Amino acid sequence: MSATEASANPQATAGGIGIANLPNQLHKIVTKKGTNFSLMVVGESGTGKTTFINTLLTTELIEPLDDATRRKKQLDKTVDINIHKAELEEKMFSVKLNVVDTPGFGDYVDNNDCWLPVVDFIENQYEQYLRQEQQPVRKGIVDMRVHACLYFIRPNGHTLKPLDVRAMKAIGARVNLIPVIAKADTLSPTALRQFKKRVMDVIDAQSIRIYQPPVESDDGNSEERNREIISAVPFAIIGSTLEVKTEDGRRVKGRQYPWGVAEVENDQHCDFRKLRSLLIRTHMLDLISTTEESHYDKYRTTQMKTRKFGEPKPKKSENKKFREEEEALRKRFTEKVKLEENRFRQWEQKLIAERDRLNKDLEQEHNLVKQLESEIEAISNAGSPNNKFFRK
Repeated sequence: MSATEASANPQATAGGIGIANLPNQLHKIVTKKGTNFSLMVVGESGTGKTTFINTLLTTELIEPLDDATRRKKQLDKTVDINIHKAELEEKMFSVKLNVVDTPGFGDYVDNNDCWLPVVDFIENQYEQYLRQEQQPVRKGIVDMRVHACLYFIRPNGHTLKPLDVRAMKAIGARVNLIPVIAKADTLSPTALRQFKKRVMDVIDAQSIRIYQPPVESDDGNSEERNREIISAVPFAIIGSTLEVKTEDGRRVKGRQYPWGVAEVENDQHCDFRKLRSLLIRTHMLDLISTTEESHYDKYRTTQMKTRKFGEPKPKKSENKKFREEEEALRKRFTEKVKLEENRFRQWEQKLIAERDRLNKDLEQEHNLVKQLESEIEAISNAGSPNNKFFRK
């Protein structure tokens, strides 16, 4: 619109041309379309991952395992990837939620590389999305990229274990990693503060990449809330789907103890509400956009530099289960080879001994033949006429 037209139409100049309505249009589009959100939970068995998810969603999305099933799973010595899907709707807005569980993580004596199935799953989702983007028709793309990974830390009161450090380094480089201290009600407030500080010290010292939510906001209250959320990292949580009665008669979700009730949604008891706010209420869109613009874009750039367009990703042979089987087969093969070599050496020694014996017998027979030949020659010489002539 030119300056002449704008001056000729003062109503358009005063009220604008309608650009300010774009957010309303986007809101309608997003509300109609909804969104996908994938949440991964990683941690040792017994750290309350299942209880937390069910508490967060106020429904039993994941069925808890009984002790017998958990012990049977530990004998498999493998890390499984289980995907639980749900569709949440609130005020006409729907979210297709994917919860990725990792039973078997860190449950064995030898936990070397137990995070590889987790890392492989994250990268495989990036790869599948990349392959779908390269297709001529991209309608109906299935997006299973992990937008956030909750890493559950056992509340041992000391610091991160070497397994935690190595796993968090590998996972944090590929996805939005959020450290969580499980079962915070097992530590006193003082011990919990000290444990939080030690965990953050190790994260800083080891350069572990964790999700940092944005702080700046046009709203002063939102900025203050964001600072409170950041200050709570790593989040200390209490999970419980049971309602208990407090001393003042309130019915709350929590855990009953002889000294009182540990409430799930009480900020003085744990950081459950802050973590829920981070995941759902305030920073879900930032988690999705960070995955798209940072983690996925990094993977896409790396793959596009090393592969031709449409070329499949080279398959990795780096699988712990197959590597263990390969080592066992190699060991068995080596043992069989050694056994056969020992048998061959024994057989060779027997052949050499038999050859020596035969050579010795042959030499004795040869000497005997020589002796007989000498005797025959002597007898022949004794009976010849020439011998008689010379004796006369």
